[in-house]
Amino acid sequence: MTNQVHNDVIIIGAGAAGLSAGLVLARAQAKVLLIDAGQPRNSAATEMHGFLSRDGVPPAGFLAMGQREVVSYGGAFLPASVKTIEVDHRGAFTVNMANGAMAFARALLFSTGLSDELPHIPGVRDRWGTLVHHCSYCHGYEVLDKTIAVIGGPVRELSLKQAGLLRRYSDKVTLATNGIELTRAERYRLEAFGVRVVDGIVSHLVGQPGSLEGVALANGTTIECEAVFIAPRQRPNDGLLRSLGCEVDPVTGFVAVNEVGQTSAPGVWAAGNVVTPTAQVITAAGNAGASAIAINAWLLHKDLDAASADRQ
Repeated sequence: MTNQVHNDVIIIGAGAAGLSAGLVLARAQAKVLLIDAGQPRNSAATEMHGFLSRDGVPPAGFLAMGQREVVSYGGAFLPASVKTIEVDHRGAFTVNMANGAMAFARALLFSTGLSDELPHIPGVRDRWGTLVHHCSYCHGYEVLDKTIAVIGGPVRELSLKQAGLLRRYSDKVTLATNGIELTRAERYRLEAFGVRVVDGIVSHLVGQPGSLEGVALANGTTIECEAVFIAPRQRPNDGLLRSLGCEVDPVTGFVAVNEVGQTSAPGVWAAGNVVTPTAQVITAAGNAGASAIAINAWLLHKDLDAASADRQ
């Protein structure tokens, strides 16, 4: 099966970023195809927050609304997983799907997001997005005044920051160091701010499925809590971007983009968590909107050059 339509832009990843870019481009009369594998990062969450006018909306409902809006302006949506991408001598792209389908475009926008590498602590994965969270701005208000445990992890600085930020929501916050070695100053600052610090390795979460009673330590003690926060390593879903030769920022390890999401590869843009791990839903959507405008301007220059060449 082949999509014979030669699109102006193919957007890979139809979350908040991809849909926002698709909306801008479709309204600008560009031929847009959005391809999405149906595995959004926030699928486990019951609500999304921090998006003006959409606060508290279920993630799946938000995506469905976005898809309807993009399609209403002429954009197309294809549920599929992209396997490989080819570039011809003119710089045009052929996108090959895992199911054998192909699609063609003059430009690409990647909004493929990132994957959270959850710690191998029994009980974390099955509570992820409901009782175990990673972002105080996304979920802190929902645990207001509750008993909160922060489990230290490989992203050390973020674990400590979480503990401090969550103290603003509750006076019952405990940091389980879980292998993090605190300096005397770090410990003093957290404890002075009202965060209880408990040294020890976390063995598992306590509670029946769908509930949470506490965080168990290997020494046999349990930290009672109603919510858990962790700071997982974040892995960008950028394999396809790298396969196109996009340069990578040596400091962050993420694909390098300019202020409007343009990569070093001609005709290739990226927006959202795949290049900006700290972007919230509304931030990713805004960044992608700016990328869409930049892509449309790039296409216009191509069209003007082609029209001028035809008249000579």
